[in-house]
Amino acid sequence: MKTFYAAALFSFACGIAMAQTGYPDKPVRLVLGFGAGGPTDLPARFIADRLGPLLGQRVVVENKLGAGGQIATQDVLSKPRDGYNLLLCTHFESINTALYRKVAFKLSDIAPISQISRYYYGVTVSNEIPAKNWDEFVAYAKANPGKINYASVGRGSAQEILALELGKLTGIDMTMISYKGVTSQIVLDLIAGRVQLYVSPTLSVLPQHKAGNLRILAVTSPERLAAAPEIETLTETKLPFVRFGWLGVCAGAGTPQPIIMLLNRHITSIVKSPEYRGMIEKAGSIPLSSTPEELGKILIETHDQTARIRREFGLELD
Repeated sequence: MKTFYAAALFSFACGIAMAQTGYPDKPVRLVLGFGAGGPTDLPARFIADRLGPLLGQRVVVENKLGAGGQIATQDVLSKPRDGYNLLLCTHFESINTALYRKVAFKLSDIAPISQISRYYYGVTVSNEIPAKNWDEFVAYAKANPGKINYASVGRGSAQEILALELGKLTGIDMTMISYKGVTSQIVLDLIAGRVQLYVSPTLSVLPQHKAGNLRILAVTSPERLAAAPEIETLTETKLPFVRFGWLGVCAGAGTPQPIIMLLNRHITSIVKSPEYRGMIEKAGSIPLSSTPEELGKILIETHDQTARIRREFGLELD
């Protein structure tokens, strides 16, 4: 009973605060640092479309590509911290602050609101590669040194880091081709055979895998994905490699707490909806919401993991 009254009192207090601030009385921006149609864009647009009616204002998605998501982050942080400029935050915020010497923001500049998903990666190859599974790919790559180009969305990106880790663990030699965040072009070039490997969030490549246009040889999840039970995990190949990415919604530090909590409540309700769950799970991801504090902890943990990899591979960037 005490919990019920506490929740009711909190909702009442938030309602008063919103009435006093008038938030929102104009459209809200949701900015993301990657291209349309990719693994961040689709969930962002779903969240925006459902969040608008709950707030009573439009939520407009803006794609601001470049610098591994830094342009989008800096755009949001340069605006007033009033809840009208939101960021589709990803592990890239943590990665960027861990890798770059001169990054223009700190993690403490970011106010977490809620996580919206966790996703795993598919180790994906062009159909031109004569390998039906991960072990065959490793054997082919070792027999053809220097002939494997892997795609990345930018220097220091998760895609590069994962490829570097896999290369070191297996002893294969690969060359990075950077696409500066344009996921759709990577997939087209992978299908055409212009690049041979892409360690991609499953959302971007699973439909093409199922259509037979490319092949996901293995996934980085601890267990096989319900959306693709035919694909083995890397752990099944005796490679101790489990990695995941995540998406969330953030704002600039200093955004009023009542606005943070209002947005958290609405976003959580969207993430728990059957429609969102169906879309996310179909792509091989997991719908997850969180408290702002839980997302803040994830940001810090991701930063610390990346700092270890930076030291291991000498990845510190200017």
